[in-house]
Amino acid sequence: MAKLFDAAMKDLPDPVFSEPWHAHIFAMTVHLSEAKLFTWPDWADAFSQTLRRYGLTKTLDGGNDYYLAWLETLEGFLKGHGVSPEKVEEVRQAWETAYLTTPHGTPVRLPRSGPRARL
Repeated sequence: MAKLFDAAMKDLPDPVFSEPWHAHIFAMTVHLSEAKLFTWPDWADAFSQTLRRYGLTKTLDGGNDYYLAWLETLEGFLKGHGVSPEKVEEVRQAWETAYLTTPHGTPVRLPRSGPRARL
């Protein structure tokens, strides 16, 4: 049975995101763009500027540095659309609390009331 499992796992593609938070920040950005908070071309322009700035001091590896640039760009968009730094921090803290209190193997979710509902 183990050999069958190993063989099946060998044929799976590598994950698209190396960390769960990479997938979450990507999905959140797509959702906010689809909700018309900003256009995707505006996002791509701002993100490329952030990546360019990040790449001035080191070679980017496409992992955490890429998604840290993504996060910085998203935070800038939120602030530019009237979401206060305090609100961004409130939501960040809510995500941290949810992450730290969610049992292993269970999807991390924010409650329907609280910071997410008021963003």
